[in-house]
Amino acid sequence: MKLIVAIAGASGVIYGIRMLKTLRDLGDVETHLIISKTGRMNIGLETDMTVAEVEDLADVVHKNSDIGATIASGSFATDGMVVTACAMKTLSGIVHSYADDLLTRAADVTLKERRRLVLMPRETPLHTGHCKLLLEASQMGAIIAPPLPAMYAKPQSIEEMVDHTNGRVLDLFNIKTHLTYKWQGASLEKQND
Repeated sequence: MKLIVAIAGASGVIYGIRMLKTLRDLGDVETHLIISKTGRMNIGLETDMTVAEVEDLADVVHKNSDIGATIASGSFATDGMVVTACAMKTLSGIVHSYADDLLTRAADVTLKERRRLVLMPRETPLHTGHCKLLLEASQMGAIIAPPLPAMYAKPQSIEEMVDHTNGRVLDLFNIKTHLTYKWQGASLEKQND
């Protein structure tokens, strides 16, 4: 299996980093990483890691300026792409097919080849323009998966919240992890926690 992981410019680079760690540990997914300019900046602002340390988590690293990379062509078969945390600028580029860098080009290729594209937008609050872009991305075939914590899993740390969300996203690619709490239903009777 080959999966493109893009770390775009929104706050929340931890989602991409933890996803790369999970996929590396699984060992049977070849990861292709793209980090936008702002994503690179956010790694320094939001984590104690360097960009080089994040890149070391991937099997293949592509420069965002390399429009001639393998993943820029539909003839290079992948199983799909995840954009985390998807900035509104990146979302706009994808929706408008404005493929002026590798990240948006790879997303465009993923859509045109009818492969799975999962966008993890991390912005709040949303204005009408954002909502329209999300609707249009969904209409084009993208899956919108905002990184929202599932409180029924009773997370004890930020990492647990991030991992659960990532596990749900990886489920969309039939990549099985042990990161998610599977809902068992709720009883109408009062339960002691």
